[in-house]
Amino acid sequence: MQTYILAFDQGTTSCRAVIFDKKGSIISTSQREFTQYFPKPGWVEHDAMEIWSTQVSIATETVTKKGLEAKNIAAIGITNQRETVVVWDKKTGKPVYNAIVWQDKRTAEYCDLLKSEGKSQWIREKTGLVIDAYFSGTKVKWILDNVEGVRERAEAGDLIMGTIDTWLIWNMTKGELHVTDVTNACRTLLFNINTLEWDDELLELFTIPVSMLPKVKQSSEVYGHTAPGLFATRIKISGIAGDQQAALFGQMCTKQGMVKNTYGTGCFMLMNIGDKPIVSKNNLLTSVAWQINGKTEYVLEGSIFIAGAVVQWLRDSLKIIKTSREVEQLAGSVEDSGGVYFVPAFAGLGAPHWNQHAQGTIFGLTRGSTDAHIARAALESIAFQTMDILKAMEADSGISIKELRVDGGATVNNLLMQFQADVLNTVTVRPKIVETTVMGAAFLAGLAVGYWDNLEQIQEIWQTDVHFNPTTDRVAINNKIDGWYKAIEALEFWAK
Repeated sequence: MQTYILAFDQGTTSCRAVIFDKKGSIISTSQREFTQYFPKPGWVEHDAMEIWSTQVSIATETVTKKGLEAKNIAAIGITNQRETVVVWDKKTGKPVYNAIVWQDKRTAEYCDLLKSEGKSQWIREKTGLVIDAYFSGTKVKWILDNVEGVRERAEAGDLIMGTIDTWLIWNMTKGELHVTDVTNACRTLLFNINTLEWDDELLELFTIPVSMLPKVKQSSEVYGHTAPGLFATRIKISGIAGDQQAALFGQMCTKQGMVKNTYGTGCFMLMNIGDKPIVSKNNLLTSVAWQINGKTEYVLEGSIFIAGAVVQWLRDSLKIIKTSREVEQLAGSVEDSGGVYFVPAFAGLGAPHWNQHAQGTIFGLTRGSTDAHIARAALESIAFQTMDILKAMEADSGISIKELRVDGGATVNNLLMQFQADVLNTVTVRPKIVETTVMGAAFLAGLAVGYWDNLEQIQEIWQTDVHFNPTTDRVAINNKIDGWYKAIEALEFWAK
C-alpha cells in the first residue's frame, strides 16, 4: 500500500493541508481562508474554534479528493503561525477569549513598562527575544487580567494555554495531548533557550500559572495518534515546527551560516547558527531552529511584520489591483518608483528597528506619482526591509552571506526577486518547490516514522529553480538604498 505524509499549514489568514510523496512531490492540496477580527485599532484576533474546524475539514478534503484514505497517511506534521495564542477550558475545550494574533499590539504599553523597569537584557539572555507585544506571553497575561473570572479559573487549574500547534493537537487527540515543540515554546517569552525549559522567573513576572503550560517536545518525534473517529484510522502525529523554522528545514538550511527568507503575510529571515545560541547585538532574535534526535540547533531571526500584507492592502484598501498577482504587472509598468518610498509599518517596525509605535507611511509623492509608482514602492519595501535584517545578521554572526534561499507566495514575483538580489548584492535562489514551510513540517513528521531514512535522503529532494544574480550597476542601487534609510529616519522621528 502506498503511503504519504499529510502536513497542516495553519497560517495567519488561511488553513492549508498538503499531501507529499517520498520524492517531495505534492499529491493533493486544499486551502481555505478564515475570518480576521479587528475589534479596536491595533488589535487582531482569530476565532480558535473556526481555525480548528477549518483545518480539520481541509485535511479531510485533501485526503478524500484524491481517493486516498486515512490508512494511506503514514504521519501528520504541523506548521503554524507561531506567537498567536489561545487560552481554553480543559474540560469543555471552549476558548475563554478569541485567539490573540501575533500582529496584535494591545500589550505595547505593558512592554514599554517592562523596558523602563530595566528587564530587556535579562529577558533577552533567557529567551533570545526582545520585549515586544509580538510574543505570546504578554497576550496570555492580558487575557488573564482582562477577561472576567479567567485568572481565578486559571489559578484553580481549569484553564490551559497554547500556541496554535498545541490547540490543533489537543483537538485532534480530543484532549489527550497538551504538547508543543521547542520552536513554538521559544517564541512565548516564557521559555529559557539555554535550559530548554519553561522558566519559573518569567512565569512569575508575567503572572502565568505553570499548570497552564503544555509539555515541550522535540520537533520530530511521535507525540501520539489522532483520536478515534476523527479519521477512519488513527494517524501518528510526529512533526511540529513554527512556520519559520519549518521553512528553514524545508529549505534544507541544515548547516551553520545557511540563510532563508520566507515571504508571506510578514517576512522572516533565519540563519542557522549551529548548536549554541548567540545573543544578538543588532536587535535580532535568537530562537531554537529545531530539536531532532536529542540535538538542538539555533537560529538568528529577523522579522518583518508587513510583507505580502502590503500587497493585500493595495488590493483591499486602495483597490488599485483586483488580485495580488496583478501587482507585478502594475509595478513593472514603470521603470522605477519615481522617488516614492513606502514604509509599510502597519503593525510597527520589526527587526532590526523594533519600533512598535511606527505607522505605515509613504514618502516622496509628487503630482506625477501614480498607482504604479506606489505599487512598485510597496514591492521594493519588502526587499529593503529584508536588506536591513541581512546586514544585522552578518554583523552578529561574522559571516558574509553568499546566498539567500527564498520561499513563500511572493517569490513567484520575478520583479521583486530580482530587486531583492540587487539591493542585497547577493545571489537569491528560488527552489523548484516554493512550499517549503509545509514541506518542512512533512519532512520532520516523515523522519520520525522512518518515511525518510535520514537528512541526506531529504537533501536530494531539494532542487533549485532560478538563481537571481545582482545587478552590476551599484551606483543607482546605492542611491535607492540611501533614500530608504532617509525614509526610515523620517518615520522614526514622526513616531516619537
